[in-house]
Amino acid sequence: MAGSTPSRASILLASCVGTSIEWYDYYVFGSASALVFGSLFFPSFSPVAGTLAAFGTFAVGFIARPLGGAVIGHFGDRIGRKSMLVLTLMLAGLATFLIGLLPTYAAIGVAAPILLVFLRLVQGFGVGGEWGGAVLVATEHASPRQRAVYGSFAQFGVPIGVLTSNLVFLLVVETTGDGFATWGWRIPFLVSVALLVVGMLVRRTLTESPEFQRVREKRQVSRVPAATLLRERPGTLLLASLAAIAPPAVGYTVMVYMLSYGTQAAGFGRSTLLTLILASTVLWIAGIYVAARCADRWGSKPVYAIGAGFAVVWAWPLFLLVDTGSVGAALLAFMVAGIVQAIMAGAQGALFTEIFPARMRFSGASIAYQMGGLVGGAVTPLAATGLYGAYHSSTPIAVYLGLLCAVSLVAVLVLPAPSRAAVPEAVGSVR
Repeated sequence: MAGSTPSRASILLASCVGTSIEWYDYYVFGSASALVFGSLFFPSFSPVAGTLAAFGTFAVGFIARPLGGAVIGHFGDRIGRKSMLVLTLMLAGLATFLIGLLPTYAAIGVAAPILLVFLRLVQGFGVGGEWGGAVLVATEHASPRQRAVYGSFAQFGVPIGVLTSNLVFLLVVETTGDGFATWGWRIPFLVSVALLVVGMLVRRTLTESPEFQRVREKRQVSRVPAATLLRERPGTLLLASLAAIAPPAVGYTVMVYMLSYGTQAAGFGRSTLLTLILASTVLWIAGIYVAARCADRWGSKPVYAIGAGFAVVWAWPLFLLVDTGSVGAALLAFMVAGIVQAIMAGAQGALFTEIFPARMRFSGASIAYQMGGLVGGAVTPLAATGLYGAYHSSTPIAVYLGLLCAVSLVAVLVLPAPSRAAVPEAVGSVR
């Protein structure tokens, strides 16, 4: 029934399923960039230059994400969270499916990388508004003492997306053999259309969040939420954007760059690396929930700061362990990195809900999260590839990663303490 109050299970499922599908779409592209896109779409380049070009195309999606966060956040703050979540899922899902049908450079020449970049932009634009909407539709149904746990279900989408995308790639690599580089790589993109249908069916059960309904009833909806945000909370937006750098910096180092570095510099096989990343995501998922429970008990800001501090410390051991060429050492490196990400992810949904007022919350959370992703996620694989090409050592990469995480640590420490009264307690109607 359209006007009925959704159950807790349906809210959390809709939040988790949608983000899982969108991050599956996103990480499928990242894996393909590391494994095959350099040779398929940029064949005239050297191996290093081809990898850089492929990661550059990967980074294009991050450029679109802040724009998507601003535009979708604008309408999310004006007309509601639910409709924007349907739009983001459709944009990212269809773009991913079309990439699976895309001819390569050998078939249509320079038009192939141009189309690849365009579809990556569409994909990034859709993902740009997904996280903020999925987090808010959960946290705005929660009481202040459950906000982090509710928000963690949207955060599950990131490791679940990594888990499913790498699992599909692992299966495809193993089953297609030599055919992977010619046609097998398309399979993970094409199967996303089935996931898109599932996500759309689940999100049809959503109703608008009670917090946004109260804003609308009180006629407090901002005409231009992003402008209001920049006028009233510029410092909060800047600090939140800087705080958001560390999770994607660690995540994309492991999930994207290591697929290239681990094979070329450390001597691992592609299947081995995919398997190790798969194993680490299980711990990552469990860690998010534990961290969220801690954030609800002790506050989202201190828990997030602990995660950022661990990220600074782990940057050097991460590469040191992978450089040994030992499967056990690499697994340890990835598992600890997963825990580091989980600590921050478990607290992030509640933190970003609490620091922005409801009338500009979709815009603020989305823009901050995506700006952090642009610096931490898009630039990191490019910078790491360039640093290794220049110095033939992982040490400069580790230093770079540690500095990025240090920026996030300082930013979250300076960020004003969030208010637990940001979302009223009156959400008892959620079953």
